[in-house]
Amino acid sequence: MPDDLMRYDLLAQNALKGVVREALRIAETQGLPGEHHFYIAFNTRSPGVELSEKIAARYPREMTIVLQHQYWNLKVHDDRFEVELSFDNVPEHLVIPFDAVKGFLDPAVQFGLQFETQAAPRPREVEQPKPATAKAEPQPAPAIPSAHGEAGEEQAQDEAAKVVSLDQFRKK
Repeated sequence: MPDDLMRYDLLAQNALKGVVREALRIAETQGLPGEHHFYIAFNTRSPGVELSEKIAARYPREMTIVLQHQYWNLKVHDDRFEVELSFDNVPEHLVIPFDAVKGFLDPAVQFGLQFETQAAPRPREVEQPKPATAKAEPQPAPAIPSAHGEAGEEQAQDEAAKVVSLDQFRKK
């Protein structure tokens, strides 16, 4: 099979993250309509995530937040969202980039999305200069780790990007 140099897996994920962004924008401007509410799982170690030290220590890898009745100051940006939630009756301000989001679920309508998170790029080894006559070889795209909770980095790299089926979230 030829290499997917277009990275359709990433293009599709970015498009689906737009669904999450727009759902949050509706909640930001109009509130949550009817019985809608959101469960949002994210990687707490992703670049750009801002949490208090207390919350980061409590959730060192992954965290799921619920936006339903008690959330404040939801602000949605193109690349991230901010929200205030209460943890043990202590208000906390969270900043969550959309690239850190691993899952989104609206249980009121059984709609959910699951995302593969991207690993931080690894430092490249210093390469020896190639002779002027050598042709440049295309570099493979970085692997996308799996979004399976506490899965190890090695397992995540072994798994290829997966197509997410929405059928599992639909009522039957």
